[in-house]
Amino acid sequence: MNTYVRMTEGRKDPDCIFCKIVAGDVPAEFVDESPGAVAFKDINPQAPVHLLVIPREHYGDVSELAATNPQLMAEMVDLAAQVAGDLADGQFRLIFNSGPRAGQSVYHVHGHVLAGADLGWTPA
Repeated sequence: MNTYVRMTEGRKDPDCIFCKIVAGDVPAEFVDESPGAVAFKDINPQAPVHLLVIPREHYGDVSELAATNPQLMAEMVDLAAQVAGDLADGQFRLIFNSGPRAGQSVYHVHGHVLAGADLGWTPA
């Protein structure tokens, strides 16, 4: 799926790469969407299926999103499950990095959906 609804007039950061992707200013290969979130292919895949699920609105990390908009957090998890079901066997890993020491490099909350293979456990 390569169509999507542009970001709502809510929370956004004009310097955020993910806000620019949602706005259509930076290209990405979208695979699915929901009213509040989009899913697109990661540019550096670490598994046969590696997608990012992000909210259309800007939240810095998963803790901020969960505290201020738990319904949107649930919507992101639902979208992750949907794309994993569509593109793999429905079994997936959903990873949220929070902070630079945890590996967060873009400060717009995003879940990594990894699927399509037997995944080992390599936390560091």
